[in-house]
Amino acid sequence: MSKMYEQFARDYEKAITDNIYNGNLERPSLIAMLPELAEKSVLDLGCGPGVYAEYLISHGATVTAVDASQEMVEIVREKFGEAVKTYAQDLSLGLPEEKDASYDVIICPLTVHYIEDVSVFFGDVKRLLKQGGVFIFSTHHPVVDFEVSPSGNYFQRELITEEWDTVGHPVEVSFYRRSLTEWFESLASAGLCVTNLSEGKPSERMKSLCADSYKRLSTTPNFIFFKCEVR
Repeated sequence: MSKMYEQFARDYEKAITDNIYNGNLERPSLIAMLPELAEKSVLDLGCGPGVYAEYLISHGATVTAVDASQEMVEIVREKFGEAVKTYAQDLSLGLPEEKDASYDVIICPLTVHYIEDVSVFFGDVKRLLKQGGVFIFSTHHPVVDFEVSPSGNYFQRELITEEWDTVGHPVEVSFYRRSLTEWFESLASAGLCVTNLSEGKPSERMKSLCADSYKRLSTTPNFIFFKCEVR
């Protein structure tokens, strides 16, 4: 796990509130795919500092929030107390504490690219969804990640290490790059069917934050969003 999500967790919390990529591209794009939330049970995976949890609660959902970072879990506990069930879990090992068919909605924003083998994770997502439930997740767009491929082989899964300045100074982050084919095959193998796909849309607020970013992200992809149901 990158130290950005542990050592710099509180800096990250501040940074993503209203920044370009999280606050004004990823978040509005994923929220646009959500169903009605009132009285729904929602599992927030890779919950970070609880920005989505706050949105979900405000729209009437009952929320469980899970993150690999204990520091992020502590931030969520400080914010919401007993209003949100939260705990730390390595998602690559699945969600063994959760019961079958217990959630109407599962979200996983910008987290799955940190998991090398998603088969256990996707299998548990399928197990936890109620009949008619939905799984929505976002990740790096495969075309964008291919630009930094060490091998030049688009179809080869690869570990990428970069320095990001999300928190105001460079922090090393490692993640896995994989093809769109692999994403679809992994979901299908787990018994999940993609019912909607989005490549994201910048918020109108981004225009005032950074006109150049708004223009670039309106014309080139950066993230990709999957909405899935149990087959």
